Amino acid sequence: MKLGVSISSTHPQDGPQLMIERAAAAYVAGFTSLTVGDHHSMPVPYAQNTPILGRLLAEWPDRPAGCLFLVPLWHPLLMAEHIGTLAATHGDRFIVQTGIGSGEQQFAAFGASLKTRGVVLEAAVSAVKALLAGEVVTDETFDMTDARVGLLPSEPVEWWISAGVDRALERAARIGDAWYAEPRLTVESAKPKLEHFRQAGGTRAIIRKDALVLSDGDQAHRLGDELVAAGYRGMPRDILLIGSQDEVAAELDAFANAGFDEVIIRCMTLPQELALETLALLGPLSDH
Repeated sequence: MKLGVSISSTHPQDGPQLMIERAAAAYVAGFTSLTVGDHHSMPVPYAQNTPILGRLLAEWPDRPAGCLFLVPLWHPLLMAEHIGTLAATHGDRFIVQTGIGSGEQQFAAFGASLKTRGVVLEAAVSAVKALLAGEVVTDETFDMTDARVGLLPSEPVEWWISAGVDRALERAARIGDAWYAEPRLTVESAKPKLEHFRQAGGTRAIIRKDALVLSDGDQAHRLGDELVAAGYRGMPRDILLIGSQDEVAAELDAFANAGFDEVIIRCMTLPQELALETLALLGPLSDH
């Protein structure tokens, strides 16, 4: 099982420095990929995806890296230009994770529609792929005429397509290189989705999970229970990876046995020293 890391972008005002420290620690620990998320019009400090990733790549010179894009909230040309620049300057494979987005407030801030987001996502991915291939693109869907990208990736980027319902899983199999599964899935709830994805022609499956792993497993459980009781991301306890290194290793094996090729780890909301301990304990579990 390969383990990648997703660096949380929500922190106090010193958040960018915390993210840099976590990226450096994850690299030393042996994680195989680095990604960051994407949200907009946030009421709390939030580091935007492409600028912070540009800084984090200095700590991640020669392993796959990339970021999430809430595709319906991006114009395809702008998205392609950001990807092209980051991919051209990175020393390894570049990953594009796609999200369909949610939340009335976030969409309203962009003047975007939740109702058409699925159609827009697929059309935008097609347009971005063409632009990154060096094509000149005219697309009436986005009122885009003779668009082109000036700085192109040296090799094709990899597309991880988020999906939950059957139609979206079929889309992931059709237009993506991998299905990027949501963190709320358990091994059991993921199995029918994996089967549907495979039947639709999909191959690689990757899932993100929130984790808290400490040398003192009892401390990890106690802190994890406190976070869940406080409403951590609205997530129930059974979907989180909490415990000692051995306990969480067994849970990761279960995801591998179910058919997942990689797990992307995001540290739960922790003091920096505990997040760094979580990374130090999980990194060595990753296959290279």
